Amino acid sequence: MSKNNFLKGAAILGIAGIIVKILGAFYRIPLSNIIQTEGMGYYQTAYPLYVLLLTVSTSGFPVAIAKLVSEKRALGDYRGAFKAFKVAFAGLFIAGLITSLFVFSNARSIVKFLGNENAYYALLGLGPALFFVPLMSAFRGFFQGRQYMMPTALSQIAEQFFRVVIGLVLTLILLDRGKAVAAGGASFGGSVGAMAGTIVMIIIYLKGRKEIRNEMNTTRLHEEERISRIIKNLLIIAVPITIGAAIVPIINTIDTLIVLKRLQSIGFTEMEANSLYGQLTGLAQTLINLPQIFSQALAVSLVPAISEASARKNYHDIRSITTSGIRITLLIGLPCGIGLFILATPIINLLYYKNTLETIQSTGQILAVLSFGVIFLTLVQSLTAILQGLGRPFVSVKNLLFGAIAKIILTYTLTGVKWINIRGAAIGTVTAYLIAGVLDFISVRKYTRIRINIKEIFIKPIVSTLGMAVAGRLTYMGILNIVDSRLATVVAIIVAAGVYGILLLVTRTLTYDDFSLLPKGDKIADKLVKLKLINR
Repeated sequence: MSKNNFLKGAAILGIAGIIVKILGAFYRIPLSNIIQTEGMGYYQTAYPLYVLLLTVSTSGFPVAIAKLVSEKRALGDYRGAFKAFKVAFAGLFIAGLITSLFVFSNARSIVKFLGNENAYYALLGLGPALFFVPLMSAFRGFFQGRQYMMPTALSQIAEQFFRVVIGLVLTLILLDRGKAVAAGGASFGGSVGAMAGTIVMIIIYLKGRKEIRNEMNTTRLHEEERISRIIKNLLIIAVPITIGAAIVPIINTIDTLIVLKRLQSIGFTEMEANSLYGQLTGLAQTLINLPQIFSQALAVSLVPAISEASARKNYHDIRSITTSGIRITLLIGLPCGIGLFILATPIINLLYYKNTLETIQSTGQILAVLSFGVIFLTLVQSLTAILQGLGRPFVSVKNLLFGAIAKIILTYTLTGVKWINIRGAAIGTVTAYLIAGVLDFISVRKYTRIRINIKEIFIKPIVSTLGMAVAGRLTYMGILNIVDSRLATVVAIIVAAGVYGILLLVTRTLTYDDFSLLPKGDKIADKLVKLKLINR
């Protein structure tokens, strides 16, 4: 897979991610305004455990499927690639069924253990999703291994659309029965979305069955692998990835226990602690997740691209794709992180204006801390994908574990300090991704032996980002006394984005290939070449 094709795959998923996040904004923002921080606290108490169970049942297998399928296809073994998918699908079906039944049977005792019994309905509403998401993930891994990203993109859009519509409708209908029940309606929207996404994947698969069969008939002479061998290969890849992916949800679940109890230990009531936790996870954390649209898209494309190059022992492609992945990740993570920092409170006021002034200011302070985590989190995602593609998943697991241990220690210590309180959890999160990111970067350099062009990969993006930050902040402060605060925020964001784009051209940070990812991007790039703003 060429670097250009790998980036186009990432671009397809990135565009879908934008649509998904726009839909998500129409969900989270009005949802938080409807059930406010109390309801978001119930919703977010259930959500980390749901993510943990979902991670255990799905995270490693889609990557394992994509890796095995791409490797076997690179060697011409199309029949073996399909068999690997079938075996994995059966395993995910069983895992999804078990985790779904586990939640339905133990929901009441789980939320009681977490210390927030009103989260019962929120957890129960997510139960069906635990069955459907693994099935959807199996199909996504299969198509990603074929380097065909459109099915994943379409299923993501369908999943989010139905989640938003059904979730908001149920929340409004159930609000009269209390915020705890309304939070359950919001959760069930996620389950309906998972069903819709699964149906989309099944339809696409059925339409492409003939092509898949024809491809299998062209398989070169290969010894058919036993099912036991396929399971072993899947587990070798999936288990370390699952362990690594489970670390963050486990930490978030521990966070729920640590944060709520530590806040109460320093004088906050249960309701106040729940509200602060809602500010962290339901409001600020939501914005931190937005830049992951592109970093996740890059990560999904990186695994099969690196795997295929590794199977062919094409070390030039491995280094080229790796360098490109790191550079694009920084071009996304740096401006998003610094942008959220300089306009933290104004952005919170823009999106969550129905909350009290005290809540807006408190959440803005949390977001200002968390914003730096965007830079390291996006890097961790891309670097982890590279290590997985290289067949080194345990390396990223170990690195993330070091970060997670630091987070637990810092969260427990700092959250118990009265003047720091909930911001201690945010500091712990940033530190965790900083440690994991640095260690991942060292590991990737070791295994790929890439030569890092400091100027191109680091200096130019940093200079462009700093220029953007100054322009955005000055614009906001300059017009704040002239227009409404929310309008000033929107104008500042637009100016900052424009300045960033201009600086990327002035510093010649963007390349011709970068523009080829956009619709009619080649024509734009050709014009910029004539203007001597980029090189061909």
